[in-house]
Amino acid sequence: MPAFALEVVTPERVAYSGQVASLQAPGSEGGFGVLAGHIPLLTSLQIGRLRFVEEDGNEVQMAISGGFVEVGREQVAVLAETAERVEEIDVARAEAARQRAEERLARAREERVDVARAEAALARAINRIRIGS
Repeated sequence: MPAFALEVVTPERVAYSGQVASLQAPGSEGGFGVLAGHIPLLTSLQIGRLRFVEEDGNEVQMAISGGFVEVGREQVAVLAETAERVEEIDVARAEAARQRAEERLARAREERVDVARAEAALARAINRIRIGS
């Protein structure tokens, strides 16, 4: 199967760089797939699972929390807010983050709580738990 170059980049690091046969991404308008020779595309990403298959058939999964993807004819660039491989996810830490976010949302009526921020933190934590477990 033909391959293409994939780079997954966050503000802190290059999370992945290599040749892949396919990519599945959580687009903001719905999930989509990319194979070699895909038409050029630029779209935003939502919190979810980034999945790709390397040239040797090894499947890699990452938890991402939004960003953008630019698909070219021979290269794909994923610019993510965060990106963690399954083996990098600390599920216990993600569980603690989920609990903190749920507690903030429960206090939203009594205190000044940035509800949108708490909901985003909750969604990120749930995504990490789902992918890391």
